[in-house]
Amino acid sequence: MNIVILGAGQAAASLAARLRALGHTGGVTVIGDEPAPPYQRPPLSKAYLLGEMGLDRLTLRAPDWWQEQGITLRLGCRATAIDRARREVQTDAGPLPYDALALTLGAAPRRLPAAMGGDLAHVHVVRDLADIAGLRPAMGTGRRLVVIGGGYVGLEAAAVARKLGLEVTLVEAAPRILGRVAAPQTADMIRALQERHGVRIIEGTAITGISDGVALADGRVLPADLVICGIGVSPRTALAEAAGLQIDNGIAVDAQGRSSDPAIWAAGDCASFPGPDGRMRLESVGNAIDMAETVAANMLGAATPYVPKPWFWSDQFDAKLQIAGLNAGYDRVVTRPGSVWYYRAGRLIAVDALNDARAYMIGKRLIEAGTSPLPETVASATDLKALL
Repeated sequence: MNIVILGAGQAAASLAARLRALGHTGGVTVIGDEPAPPYQRPPLSKAYLLGEMGLDRLTLRAPDWWQEQGITLRLGCRATAIDRARREVQTDAGPLPYDALALTLGAAPRRLPAAMGGDLAHVHVVRDLADIAGLRPAMGTGRRLVVIGGGYVGLEAAAVARKLGLEVTLVEAAPRILGRVAAPQTADMIRALQERHGVRIIEGTAITGISDGVALADGRVLPADLVICGIGVSPRTALAEAAGLQIDNGIAVDAQGRSSDPAIWAAGDCASFPGPDGRMRLESVGNAIDMAETVAANMLGAATPYVPKPWFWSDQFDAKLQIAGLNAGYDRVVTRPGSVWYYRAGRLIAVDALNDARAYMIGKRLIEAGTSPLPETVASATDLKALL
């Protein structure tokens, strides 16, 4: 069986490796539109942007590993269409036939419209190596940075900029930073961390445009030598949609990772899959790895439903925020020094831990085991290990 993997990120690398580990001896081809082999994305807004990590450490596999495994990399190759009838991926280098196709296309950063200044040379996003190649020298010569968006990417970029000595203002249109992903208690810890290191945070204020500065809805104009937009990402679904595949906040797949075409699968940031409360799509390294490995097995004949075990992290300054579980629909929060515990209908569903690896690991184990200590017990525990 000839398998083509379209997209060359974390999910693609994990899927290809798992296919070989499971004994697949047929063809495996990975198509990527970037010239670099599959690499880690999280360090782009942290160690790689700071210059503390080189490309050799960023890449997911040694250069000769792919050849040793008999995996063909088609890099700098742009896919233009999926021909489902012929089972071919059309590319700018010609068609590539497949027996089974895996879509690991990832997600693309949302950009401000050109009418708002989103296409100006000093306005940047942080998603791939080309973005960093443009941003890093700008951060070396600029003095005043405005970060638009108070999510994790924006906060991490703000932290790097402060380490490089820039004046940093972060603007969040919502009432608070991390509004979509964390409880107010976690946001308070992160805000305090950022402000302690000199980041100015403006919340509840939208921007109206960018020129020499960043204009705010309240009439203020923030001077800026450069701007970073961290306003979220959108799943890359254009090729799948044009091919007639079902789309639902991503490429819709069943519990095994199969799309509406039995010969096409999807994994990672671009895929939406059935969850307990409806369809869900996760943007994380853990999901990319775990889902890709499940899909690889299912492409080879297994029938294993994908059950996510969500975990995330964010490095900012000297702090590490670790997150286990998903806090969607939480109705109660328990706060301990350095950690926030989320409950839904009496069940522990997520833990945020700031510089508290013990709380993170114990919370993760409890969530994965389906064990829910009483909120009052968590709040008063002197030794969290006793909760296990």
